Amino acid sequence: MKKSTGSSLSVDILLRKNTVKRVAILASGAGSNAANILSYFKGSDKMEVVLIASNRSDAGVLDIAARHAIPTQLITKENFRLSNDFIDELKALKVDLIVLAGFLWKVPAAMVQHFPQRIINIHPSLLPKYGGKGMYGHFVHDAVFAAGETESGITIHYVNEQYDEGAIVAQHKVSIASDDDAHAIEMKVRALEMEWFPKVIESLL
Repeated sequence: MKKSTGSSLSVDILLRKNTVKRVAILASGAGSNAANILSYFKGSDKMEVVLIASNRSDAGVLDIAARHAIPTQLITKENFRLSNDFIDELKALKVDLIVLAGFLWKVPAAMVQHFPQRIINIHPSLLPKYGGKGMYGHFVHDAVFAAGETESGITIHYVNEQYDEGAIVAQHKVSIASDDDAHAIEMKVRALEMEWFPKVIESLL
């Protein structure tokens, strides 16, 4: 009698599905990092982006989500800061990892506590330098330029209850030339973001 393999095949498929990590991306702007992450993991059996959320209804990242048929969520003061509604949404989606990709709101303590060591952020400087409230985007690069730094870079870190103070996962550096202005610094740092953020996410899956 020929032995059926249907059952074992079904179990194998189920096991492989169970290894896929479910990821939520939070962003406030155009979504270049989100788009890069989606491109890097296209066709991957390691992770699936199950939600893209933003605190701005006009954020470009929501258009990126629509093009990829990824569900979206608008983050508001009410569902993010004043209640656990957004936390409940993430739990219902069985999210394994939350990626902040240019998300400008401080993550509430309740969310950090519900997802310990499962929220990561990318910051455009070599923390602890040039971190903290109000230090994002061009403000960081302007400060790096004004200080006459000879290097900058990116820091990918876990999120805790304080701005940019969570445990560092990875840092990558770039040299600053004597004739680099703040915009040139930004472009060099952006190149590091594009190269390394997806790779570091992959290492955490």
